[in-house]
Amino acid sequence: MALKDILPGKLGFGAAPLGNMFRDIPEDEALATVQAAWNDGIRYFDNAPFYGAGLAELRMGEALAGKPRDEYVISSKVGRVILDELEDVSAREQGEKAGVFAHGRANRIVNDYSYDATLRSIEGSLERLRTDHIEIAFVHDLAQDFWGDEWLAKFEEARTGAFRALDRLRDEGTIKAWGLGVNKVEPIELVLGLDEPRPDAFLLAGRYTLLDHSSALQRVMPMAAASGAGIVVGGPYSSGALVGGPNFEYAPATPEILDKVARIKAIADRHGVSMKAAGLQFSLANPSVAAVIPGASRPGRIVEDRAALEESVPTNFWSELRAAGLVDPAAPLPAGN
Repeated sequence: MALKDILPGKLGFGAAPLGNMFRDIPEDEALATVQAAWNDGIRYFDNAPFYGAGLAELRMGEALAGKPRDEYVISSKVGRVILDELEDVSAREQGEKAGVFAHGRANRIVNDYSYDATLRSIEGSLERLRTDHIEIAFVHDLAQDFWGDEWLAKFEEARTGAFRALDRLRDEGTIKAWGLGVNKVEPIELVLGLDEPRPDAFLLAGRYTLLDHSSALQRVMPMAAASGAGIVVGGPYSSGALVGGPNFEYAPATPEILDKVARIKAIADRHGVSMKAAGLQFSLANPSVAAVIPGASRPGRIVEDRAALEESVPTNFWSELRAAGLVDPAAPLPAGN
């Protein structure tokens, strides 16, 4: 099923912050944020077992309990199984995401892309989310250490395991669509080059943003368009760097990134454009992008995101960004006003 036929709107809710991403978020604040999204009319919620070792899914399950299940869409992810046993959170091997969920649950996380583990992962997500189905399942983080021997073995495990399990679940109706949820373009290229199984959608985090989009524009978007697979853009604010935060790609932003942000902001200020509007509307201008899912950990952020999506942005703003070399010459831009 085409992604555009599944998703209920262009603006979704990224649940990573509900897993205590970067900070210990009070329970009532987390639940209130989901409720604010619901009150705003958002009906697409993206999650993952990895977010706080199941914490984000538990909180979302609590927040959405009692709401009509046929009125909203959930995507979650496979590739990590959450166990009941506990472990030392600080000792987890999580690559570039080490420490991101230091305030999450201490439940042991097992990386496993096999067939059986995929079924267990989905079962665990359904239980935490308090539902009997999810609409979209993404194979999570099949991108680290790309092209190394360990990665190639991981990819083969996913190809013969997770991909086939998700094909089965799609046929059975437990999910409507599946694909990859990654923050690199190479795995998407590789999967789109396979004869089978065939994915329906991709969640691409951080690679089609105002700060970083050329690789996805050149290497993923044309293939996705040709295959009919839709793209969900995760992290449209580049881990917060675009909107004044200290982090880019889960780590402190480099001087080069901070300089690029400052140059974009100077142009945005001259045109009276908010940085959130610039970020969201840029990502959505590409016809292959079906939705954006900014993360939020406070209710007020939802109001900001909706306002940014609907903000009037002048054509001259986009033209000046292009002239300054701050967007790829081939990138589709919003029509402007």
